[in-house]
Amino acid sequence: MASCLNETRPADGVALLRLDRPAVLNALNLALRQELAQAFARLEADASVRCIILAGGERAFCAGADLNEYVDATPPEIIERRMDRLWSAISQCRKPVIAAVRGHALGGGCELAMHADLIIAGESARFGQPEVLIGLMPGGGATQRLTLAVGKFRAMKLMLIGAPIKAGEALAMGLLSEVVPDEQVEARALELALQMAQGPQQALQFIKEAVLAGMNLPLEQGLQFERKSFQLLFASADKTEGIQARLEKRAPVYPRA
Repeated sequence: MASCLNETRPADGVALLRLDRPAVLNALNLALRQELAQAFARLEADASVRCIILAGGERAFCAGADLNEYVDATPPEIIERRMDRLWSAISQCRKPVIAAVRGHALGGGCELAMHADLIIAGESARFGQPEVLIGLMPGGGATQRLTLAVGKFRAMKLMLIGAPIKAGEALAMGLLSEVVPDEQVEARALELALQMAQGPQQALQFIKEAVLAGMNLPLEQGLQFERKSFQLLFASADKTEGIQARLEKRAPVYPRA
């Protein structure tokens, strides 16, 4: 079976994963979900990779689930697919992940983008959770991640009505990191990925861990998690190099694995 996912290394320390099912607007079938999980697990273990970009095509980042696999599916069959494990391979990645979104990011595609740490979108990109229009609901985390990102009432409108929104509106409500011209999406994602790939890896990892942990903790416990992580960074060579470089008015050179 042909691969549904292409991997390239556009720059030192950066891996780019591109969804490759253009005939169905990169719809997520089980094979593609499994490839994504396997790729993220492999890149997580690869010390030469320090940042991951997830991209689609010009027409669509990902238009959602492949409905051909859903139309006759039963609850036991859906349970057997263990999609939670496939999603968690992405959400538990300790390295920074950037979603570079052009075109449609709907349903599972919007949820896939929300698994990233940064979302860079083109001006013509569209986001939404239209599952209700086919008698379903989000199943890849939108009821939780979207609500945390944009608040209850905006999230409810997106999920209960099912209508998509344009990139500008998504940015205004807090769903995106940046909106750029369509032709600049991947270049901007690569620029940010390189900045992080050349940065202090322990600090980047600790920041991501603290933010994600804090989303599931009471405020005081989240602050405690942050304090302990901050304190541990004082044992890192990156901290010493970063401070010395600032005092010496030069660019820091962080060690690489």
